[in-house]
Amino acid sequence: MTRAPHEPTVQAVAIAGLPGTGKTTAAQLVARELGFRFVSAGGLFRAMAQERGLSLDQFSALAERDGKIDRMLDDRVADEARRGRVVLEGRLTAWVCKSHGVPAFKVRLDCPPVVRAERIAQREGLRVEDALHANEQREGSERLRYMSIYGVDLQDEAHYDLTLSTEQSPPDEVVRRIVEGVRHAR
Repeated sequence: MTRAPHEPTVQAVAIAGLPGTGKTTAAQLVARELGFRFVSAGGLFRAMAQERGLSLDQFSALAERDGKIDRMLDDRVADEARRGRVVLEGRLTAWVCKSHGVPAFKVRLDCPPVVRAERIAQREGLRVEDALHANEQREGSERLRYMSIYGVDLQDEAHYDLTLSTEQSPPDEVVRRIVEGVRHAR
């Protein structure tokens, strides 16, 4: 089978980043540009909660006590990556692809904490200070949890094929650079 000149050989793209970096926006737009499916790890997590008849808060509390839930989510993310023609969005998606041996173009989006807090505050109707504090709490907790469960620091750029700052780049520029990277990846 011959590929069209601009059709990527990469069949899975994993976009990671901390809250407020623009990973969901970028992932949805990259999926549209490539004609791929969009899958959110958070969406998969919410579906798992619904399957058990639990609220998101209840399921999150259960996941904190039961590491098997994180592993089941990882397996679902890896299964989606194996199906191909997908853009995965979530903090652990790049690492999950790597750890499960699933080839993927792995992207990390980065942005200073205050800018991320401003974005979240605007999106969720919060004060910037409150968003910044919530981010610090959540990120500290997740960093410890990911190190404890997986032994991985997701901020380590060695896990990624491409790291982009979204601080001053509009979404279309971020998407252009990701798509360019995907199309040139082998």
